[in-house]
Amino acid sequence: MIFYFSGTGNSQWAANTLALYTSDKLISIPEVINTDCSFTLGKDEHVGFVFPVHGWRVPLIVREFIEKLTFLKDDLNLQKASCKHYCFCLVTAGDTVAKTIEHFQHLLMESSAGQFLSLEAVFSLIMPESYVGLPSMDVDTKEKEQEKKRTAQVELKEFIEVIQQKKMGTNEKPWGWRKIKRGPIPSFFSGPVGGFFEHILIKDKPFHVESNRCVKCGICANVCPVNDIKGGLGFEPEWIHNGKCLTCFACYHHCPHHAIEYGKRTQKKGQYFYNRNKLH
Repeated sequence: MIFYFSGTGNSQWAANTLALYTSDKLISIPEVINTDCSFTLGKDEHVGFVFPVHGWRVPLIVREFIEKLTFLKDDLNLQKASCKHYCFCLVTAGDTVAKTIEHFQHLLMESSAGQFLSLEAVFSLIMPESYVGLPSMDVDTKEKEQEKKRTAQVELKEFIEVIQQKKMGTNEKPWGWRKIKRGPIPSFFSGPVGGFFEHILIKDKPFHVESNRCVKCGICANVCPVNDIKGGLGFEPEWIHNGKCLTCFACYHHCPHHAIEYGKRTQKKGQYFYNRNKLH
């Protein structure tokens, strides 16, 4: 099974493609986060996690999910077995991922689900940029977007072959550990910078709707992964401020009339989500 979270479609595309070739069951983390997050593992079933990097860290919703995640075995004899299931993790990002994989590994090892899983393969996939929450950050040009997608298709195919063959790493590190695109000074970006993102920038207060552009289609409320937007067809969106906003910008990018803004930081910036911009 593959657990995934996606705001603007990059991680969903990667998860869907993986599942297509591995025949894994896809499970959307936002759809199950409010359940007991308990799942049954079959014999030799592997487990995957796919999600975007948020502020050079594991997204809050993924962290919450891992803390709740528990597994059962579908056979009493298997429940008594000590062998762990093959596990992999793929993260997507517009640029570098710093120490996101290290943080994920620690989270998994400390969770109750970790006793059933052995992290054997990891990968970072560079995809089109979607974070627009800072003045200097915008979506990629169409040329760069298409180039990233072409490269990602090739690299994802390689990772699929790794999963199909259940390749493992060496020297107690998962396969792909040295291939991770961490970038410069990863501890700084996943540490102080990531903390700044998490405590200062990841909030919904700057979101607002420009009424003169809004057509009350309800798309923004439908795509919000944490149900932080009140609205629907025929209604202007209202942010509930439920404390769960991820600033994934799904609402902003999916708005067909660019009626949603994030303070003044998104004015005249581009929009992107994977399904709209297919690779030609």
